[in-house]
Amino acid sequence: MNIKDTIIALSEIHGASGDESAAAKLALDMLREYCPDAKIINGNIIGNFGTHRQGVPSLVLDAHIDQIGMCVTYITDDGFIKVGNLGGIDRRLLPAQQVVIHGKKDIKGVISSVPPHLSGGEGKVPEIEDISIDTGYSKAELEQIISLGDSITFDVKCRCLAGNRITGGALDDRCGAAAILYALELLKDRETAYNVTVIFSTQEELGERGAKIGAYTLAPDIAIAVDVSFAYAQGEDEKKCGYFGKGAMIGISPCLSREISDRLIKAVESAGLSYQLEVMNGMTSTNADQYSVAREGAKACTLSIPLRNMHTPVEVIDTNDVINTAEILAEFIGRAAE
Repeated sequence: MNIKDTIIALSEIHGASGDESAAAKLALDMLREYCPDAKIINGNIIGNFGTHRQGVPSLVLDAHIDQIGMCVTYITDDGFIKVGNLGGIDRRLLPAQQVVIHGKKDIKGVISSVPPHLSGGEGKVPEIEDISIDTGYSKAELEQIISLGDSITFDVKCRCLAGNRITGGALDDRCGAAAILYALELLKDRETAYNVTVIFSTQEELGERGAKIGAYTLAPDIAIAVDVSFAYAQGEDEKKCGYFGKGAMIGISPCLSREISDRLIKAVESAGLSYQLEVMNGMTSTNADQYSVAREGAKACTLSIPLRNMHTPVEVIDTNDVINTAEILAEFIGRAAE
Protein backbone atom coordinates (compact mmCIF):
# COMPACT_ATOMS: atom_id res chain seq x y z
CA MET A 1 0.00 0.00 0.00
CA ASN A 2 1.08 3.59 -0.58
CA ILE A 3 1.15 4.97 2.96
CA LYS A 4 1.14 8.63 1.92
CA ASP A 5 -1.87 8.19 -0.36
CA THR A 6 -3.70 6.28 2.38
CA ILE A 7 -3.06 8.99 4.97
CA ILE A 8 -4.20 11.74 2.61
CA ALA A 9 -7.35 9.91 1.50
CA LEU A 10 -8.39 9.27 5.10
CA SER A 11 -7.53 12.77 6.27
CA GLU A 12 -9.39 14.62 3.53
CA ILE A 13 -12.76 12.95 3.99
CA HIS A 14 -15.02 14.57 6.56
CA GLY A 15 -16.06 12.88 9.77
CA ALA A 16 -16.57 15.22 12.71
CA SER A 17 -17.44 13.58 16.02
CA GLY A 18 -20.97 12.22 15.86
CA ASP A 19 -21.07 12.44 12.05
CA GLU A 20 -18.35 10.00 11.01
CA SER A 21 -20.32 8.05 8.38
CA ALA A 22 -18.36 9.26 5.32
CA ALA A 23 -14.98 8.63 6.96
CA ALA A 24 -16.24 5.33 8.37
CA LYS A 25 -17.31 4.07 4.93
CA LEU A 26 -13.90 4.80 3.45
CA ALA A 27 -12.08 3.22 6.39
CA LEU A 28 -14.38 0.19 6.19
CA ASP A 29 -13.54 -0.32 2.52
CA MET A 30 -9.82 -0.12 3.31
CA LEU A 31 -10.05 -2.46 6.31
CA ARG A 32 -11.97 -5.15 4.41
CA GLU A 33 -8.87 -5.83 2.32
CA TYR A 34 -7.33 -7.30 5.49
CA CYS A 35 -10.41 -8.11 7.56
CA PRO A 36 -13.12 -9.39 5.18
CA ASP A 37 -15.66 -9.64 7.99
CA ALA A 38 -15.29 -5.95 8.92
CA LYS A 39 -18.54 -4.09 9.54
CA ILE A 40 -19.90 -1.01 11.26
CA ILE A 41 -21.37 -1.65 14.71
CA ASN A 42 -22.91 1.36 16.48
CA GLY A 43 -20.69 3.62 14.40
CA ASN A 44 -17.44 1.75 15.14
CA ILE A 45 -15.69 -0.09 12.31
CA ILE A 46 -14.70 -3.53 13.61
CA GLY A 47 -12.91 -6.36 11.81
CA ASN A 48 -11.05 -9.54 12.73
CA PHE A 49 -7.63 -10.12 11.19
CA GLY A 50 -6.65 -13.65 10.16
CA THR A 51 -7.92 -16.82 11.75
CA HIS A 52 -8.85 -16.56 15.40
CA ARG A 53 -7.74 -19.59 17.41
CA GLN A 54 -8.93 -20.97 20.72
CA GLY A 55 -6.62 -20.44 23.67
CA VAL A 56 -4.81 -17.50 22.05
CA PRO A 57 -4.93 -14.09 23.79
CA SER A 58 -6.98 -11.39 22.10
CA LEU A 59 -5.47 -8.08 21.02
CA VAL A 60 -7.34 -4.97 19.90
CA LEU A 61 -5.73 -2.27 17.77
CA ASP A 62 -7.71 0.97 18.14
CA ALA A 63 -7.54 4.26 16.25
CA HIS A 64 -10.31 6.83 16.36
CA ILE A 65 -11.91 7.83 13.07
CA ASP A 66 -13.55 11.10 14.18
CA GLN A 67 -12.11 14.60 13.95
CA ILE A 68 -12.73 17.84 15.79
CA GLY A 69 -15.26 20.23 14.26
CA MET A 70 -18.37 22.27 14.96
CA CYS A 71 -22.11 21.92 14.63
CA VAL A 72 -24.92 24.26 13.62
CA THR A 73 -26.80 25.62 16.64
CA TYR A 74 -28.78 28.55 15.19
CA ILE A 75 -29.37 30.57 12.02
CA THR A 76 -29.72 34.31 12.53
CA ASP A 77 -32.31 36.42 10.72
CA ASP A 78 -29.58 37.90 8.54
CA GLY A 79 -28.29 34.49 7.45
CA PHE A 80 -25.30 33.89 9.71
CA ILE A 81 -24.74 30.41 11.14
CA LYS A 82 -23.97 30.11 14.85
CA VAL A 83 -22.06 27.09 16.09
CA GLY A 84 -21.04 24.86 18.95
CA ASN A 85 -17.76 22.98 19.15
CA LEU A 86 -17.28 19.26 18.64
CA GLY A 87 -14.19 18.43 20.65
CA GLY A 88 -11.37 20.62 21.87
CA ILE A 89 -11.19 23.08 19.01
CA ASP A 90 -8.53 25.81 19.18
CA ARG A 91 -10.64 29.00 19.17
CA ARG A 92 -7.62 31.26 18.63
CA LEU A 93 -7.44 30.37 14.95
CA LEU A 94 -11.14 30.37 14.06
CA PRO A 95 -11.61 33.90 12.65
CA ALA A 96 -11.28 33.99 8.84
CA GLN A 97 -11.13 30.20 8.47
CA GLN A 98 -12.83 28.51 5.52
CA VAL A 99 -15.30 25.78 6.48
CA VAL A 100 -17.77 23.30 4.99
CA ILE A 101 -21.24 22.79 6.43
CA HIS A 102 -22.44 19.22 5.84
CA GLY A 103 -26.19 19.52 5.30
CA LYS A 104 -28.45 18.05 2.64
CA LYS A 105 -25.56 19.08 0.45
CA ASP A 106 -22.18 20.48 1.38
CA ILE A 107 -21.98 24.26 1.34
CA LYS A 108 -18.93 26.41 1.91
CA GLY A 109 -18.59 29.31 4.27
CA VAL A 110 -16.11 31.55 6.02
CA ILE A 111 -15.94 32.42 9.69
CA SER A 112 -16.50 36.14 10.11
CA SER A 113 -13.54 38.20 11.25
CA VAL A 114 -13.68 41.70 12.69
CA PRO A 115 -10.90 43.72 11.01
CA PRO A 116 -8.35 45.46 13.27
CA HIS A 117 -9.60 48.85 12.04
CA LEU A 118 -12.89 48.18 13.86
CA SER A 119 -11.65 46.18 16.83
CA GLY A 120 -9.18 48.72 18.13
CA GLY A 121 -6.38 46.21 17.64
CA GLU A 122 -7.59 43.99 20.47
CA GLY A 123 -6.76 40.34 19.91
CA LYS A 124 -9.27 38.71 22.26
CA VAL A 125 -9.80 35.00 21.76
CA PRO A 126 -13.44 34.57 20.68
CA GLU A 127 -15.82 32.41 22.64
CA ILE A 128 -17.48 29.71 20.57
CA GLU A 129 -20.79 31.59 20.97
CA ASP A 130 -19.18 34.58 19.22
CA ILE A 131 -18.44 32.63 16.04
CA SER A 132 -20.57 33.37 12.98
CA ILE A 133 -20.29 31.68 9.58
CA ASP A 134 -21.06 33.60 6.42
CA THR A 135 -22.18 31.53 3.43
CA GLY A 136 -23.83 34.18 1.27
CA TYR A 137 -27.21 32.48 1.64
CA SER A 138 -30.24 34.02 3.31
CA LYS A 139 -31.86 32.43 6.34
CA ALA A 140 -34.70 31.07 4.21
CA GLU A 141 -32.26 29.55 1.74
CA LEU A 142 -30.14 28.03 4.49
CA GLU A 143 -33.17 26.42 6.12
CA GLN A 144 -33.74 24.47 2.90
CA ILE A 145 -30.17 23.11 2.91
CA ILE A 146 -29.04 22.65 6.51
CA SER A 147 -30.56 21.60 9.82
CA LEU A 148 -29.67 22.39 13.38
CA GLY A 149 -27.02 19.93 14.52
CA ASP A 150 -25.39 19.48 11.11
CA SER A 151 -21.63 19.13 11.38
CA ILE A 152 -19.03 21.61 10.17
CA THR A 153 -15.39 20.90 9.30
CA PHE A 154 -12.47 23.00 8.12
CA ASP A 155 -12.25 23.32 4.33
CA VAL A 156 -8.70 22.05 3.93
CA LYS A 157 -6.74 19.64 1.76
CA CYS A 158 -3.52 17.89 2.65
CA ARG A 159 -0.27 19.30 1.35
CA CYS A 160 3.14 17.71 1.16
CA LEU A 161 5.88 19.66 2.88
CA ALA A 162 9.63 19.15 2.55
CA GLY A 163 10.97 15.67 3.12
CA ASN A 164 8.35 13.22 4.33
CA ARG A 165 6.05 15.65 6.09
CA ILE A 166 2.35 16.18 5.42
CA THR A 167 0.05 18.91 6.68
CA GLY A 168 -3.72 18.57 6.84
CA GLY A 169 -6.81 19.02 8.94
CA ALA A 170 -7.69 15.56 10.28
CA LEU A 171 -4.36 13.78 10.67
CA ASP A 172 -5.48 13.27 14.29
CA ASP A 173 -6.18 10.38 14.16
CA ARG A 174 -6.50 9.28 10.56
CA CYS A 175 -2.73 8.74 10.46
CA GLY A 176 -3.23 6.26 13.32
CA ALA A 177 -5.78 4.36 11.23
CA ALA A 178 -3.32 4.35 8.32
CA ALA A 179 -0.59 2.97 10.59
CA ILE A 180 -2.83 0.08 11.64
CA LEU A 181 -3.72 -0.70 8.03
CA TYR A 182 -0.04 -0.72 7.10
CA ALA A 183 0.73 -3.00 10.06
CA LEU A 184 -1.84 -5.48 8.72
CA GLU A 185 -0.13 -5.28 5.34
CA LEU A 186 3.18 -6.20 6.99
CA LEU A 187 1.52 -9.08 8.86
CA LYS A 188 -0.25 -10.66 5.88
CA ASP A 189 2.19 -13.54 5.53
CA ARG A 190 3.26 -13.84 9.18
CA GLU A 191 1.99 -15.93 12.05
CA THR A 192 0.53 -13.82 14.85
CA ALA A 193 0.83 -14.35 18.58
CA TYR A 194 -2.64 -12.96 19.17
CA ASN A 195 -6.17 -13.04 17.84
CA VAL A 196 -6.13 -9.54 16.36
CA THR A 197 -9.20 -7.32 16.07
CA VAL A 198 -9.13 -3.81 14.62
CA ILE A 199 -11.52 -1.06 15.66
CA PHE A 200 -11.71 2.40 14.15
CA SER A 201 -13.74 4.03 16.88
CA THR A 202 -16.09 7.00 16.90
CA GLN A 203 -16.45 10.08 19.10
CA GLU A 204 -13.04 9.98 20.77
CA GLU A 205 -13.03 13.77 20.75
CA LEU A 206 -16.28 13.77 22.74
CA GLY A 207 -15.04 11.62 25.59
CA GLU A 208 -13.86 8.34 24.01
CA ARG A 209 -17.46 7.22 23.60
CA GLY A 210 -16.89 4.82 20.71
CA ALA A 211 -14.04 3.10 22.50
CA LYS A 212 -16.15 2.77 25.61
CA ILE A 213 -18.76 0.60 23.87
CA GLY A 214 -16.09 -1.08 21.73
CA ALA A 215 -14.09 -2.09 24.78
CA TYR A 216 -17.19 -3.53 26.44
CA THR A 217 -18.18 -5.42 23.28
CA LEU A 218 -14.76 -6.86 22.45
CA ALA A 219 -13.40 -7.37 25.99
CA PRO A 220 -9.82 -7.99 24.77
CA ASP A 221 -6.91 -9.26 26.82
CA ILE A 222 -4.62 -6.55 25.39
CA ALA A 223 -5.45 -3.22 23.76
CA ILE A 224 -3.15 -0.78 21.99
CA ALA A 225 -4.51 2.68 21.24
CA VAL A 226 -2.74 4.12 18.20
CA ASP A 227 -3.16 7.89 18.39
CA VAL A 228 -1.12 11.07 18.06
CA SER A 229 0.81 13.09 20.60
CA PHE A 230 2.72 16.34 20.67
CA ALA A 231 5.71 16.82 18.38
CA TYR A 232 8.16 19.49 19.46
CA ALA A 233 7.76 22.93 17.91
CA GLN A 234 9.49 26.18 18.72
CA GLY A 235 8.64 27.54 22.15
CA GLU A 236 7.24 24.30 23.56
CA ASP A 237 8.49 22.29 26.52
CA GLU A 238 10.82 19.69 25.02
CA LYS A 239 10.36 17.39 28.01
CA LYS A 240 6.69 16.98 27.12
CA CYS A 241 7.12 16.42 23.38
CA GLY A 242 8.38 13.87 20.90
CA TYR A 243 10.37 14.57 17.77
CA PHE A 244 9.68 14.01 14.10
CA GLY A 245 11.62 11.17 12.53
CA LYS A 246 12.49 9.43 15.80
CA GLY A 247 9.63 6.96 15.70
CA ALA A 248 6.45 6.27 17.60
CA MET A 249 6.07 7.18 21.26
CA ILE A 250 5.46 4.19 23.55
CA GLY A 251 3.30 5.19 26.49
CA ILE A 252 4.39 4.81 30.11
CA SER A 253 1.70 5.59 32.67
CA PRO A 254 0.26 4.24 35.93
CA CYS A 255 -3.00 3.88 33.98
CA LEU A 256 -1.32 1.66 31.38
CA SER A 257 0.12 -1.84 31.57
CA ARG A 258 3.84 -1.61 32.23
CA GLU A 259 4.08 -5.22 31.07
CA ILE A 260 2.84 -4.29 27.59
CA SER A 261 4.98 -1.14 27.47
CA ASP A 262 8.06 -3.22 28.28
CA ARG A 263 7.14 -5.89 25.74
CA LEU A 264 6.73 -3.24 23.06
CA ILE A 265 10.13 -1.79 23.93
CA LYS A 266 11.73 -5.26 23.86
CA ALA A 267 10.21 -6.06 20.45
CA VAL A 268 11.33 -2.71 19.04
CA GLU A 269 14.88 -2.99 20.34
CA SER A 270 15.20 -6.58 19.12
CA ALA A 271 14.19 -5.44 15.64
CA GLY A 272 16.49 -2.42 15.69
CA LEU A 273 13.64 0.04 15.21
CA SER A 274 13.65 3.58 16.59
CA TYR A 275 11.16 4.67 19.24
CA GLN A 276 10.51 7.32 21.87
CA LEU A 277 8.94 7.17 25.30
CA GLU A 278 5.95 9.23 26.38
CA VAL A 279 5.68 9.41 30.17
CA MET A 280 2.27 10.38 31.58
CA ASN A 281 1.58 10.64 35.29
CA GLY A 282 -2.14 9.90 35.10
CA MET A 283 -4.85 9.35 32.52
CA THR A 284 -3.66 9.30 28.91
CA SER A 285 -6.67 11.09 27.36
CA THR A 286 -6.72 8.38 24.70
CA ASN A 287 -8.95 5.39 24.08
CA ALA A 288 -6.52 3.26 26.10
CA ASP A 289 -8.18 4.69 29.23
CA GLN A 290 -11.44 2.97 28.29
CA TYR A 291 -9.95 -0.45 27.55
CA SER A 292 -8.03 -0.56 30.81
CA VAL A 293 -11.22 -0.43 32.91
CA ALA A 294 -13.90 -2.08 30.73
CA ARG A 295 -15.39 -5.25 32.16
CA GLU A 296 -12.44 -7.05 33.82
CA GLY A 297 -9.98 -4.63 32.25
CA ALA A 298 -7.46 -5.10 29.44
CA LYS A 299 -3.70 -4.68 29.51
CA ALA A 300 -3.65 -1.39 27.66
CA CYS A 301 -0.92 0.72 26.13
CA THR A 302 -0.58 3.71 23.82
CA LEU A 303 1.50 4.03 20.68
CA SER A 304 1.50 7.65 19.55
CA ILE A 305 2.58 9.35 16.33
CA PRO A 306 4.26 12.76 16.86
CA LEU A 307 2.08 15.57 15.47
CA ARG A 308 2.36 19.36 15.47
CA ASN A 309 -0.46 21.91 15.63
CA MET A 310 -2.98 19.49 17.11
CA HIS A 311 -6.69 20.28 16.58
CA THR A 312 -6.00 22.85 13.84
CA PRO A 313 -6.41 22.82 10.05
CA VAL A 314 -2.61 22.61 9.69
CA GLU A 315 -1.63 19.53 11.67
CA VAL A 316 1.77 18.17 10.61
CA ILE A 317 3.21 14.64 10.72
CA ASP A 318 6.21 12.81 9.28
CA THR A 319 5.17 9.78 7.25
CA ASN A 320 8.27 7.91 8.40
CA ASP A 321 6.83 7.95 11.93
CA VAL A 322 3.61 6.39 10.62
CA ILE A 323 5.60 3.64 8.91
CA ASN A 324 7.63 3.13 12.07
CA THR A 325 4.42 2.79 14.10
CA ALA A 326 3.22 0.07 11.75
CA GLU A 327 6.56 -1.72 11.96
CA ILE A 328 6.46 -1.66 15.77
CA LEU A 329 2.96 -3.15 15.76
CA ALA A 330 3.99 -5.85 13.29
CA GLU A 331 7.03 -6.77 15.38
CA PHE A 332 5.02 -6.88 18.59
CA ILE A 333 2.25 -9.00 17.07
CA GLY A 334 4.40 -11.26 14.91
CA ARG A 335 7.72 -11.64 16.72
CA ALA A 336 6.25 -13.29 19.81
CA ALA A 337 4.74 -16.02 17.61
CA GLU A 338 8.04 -16.61 15.86
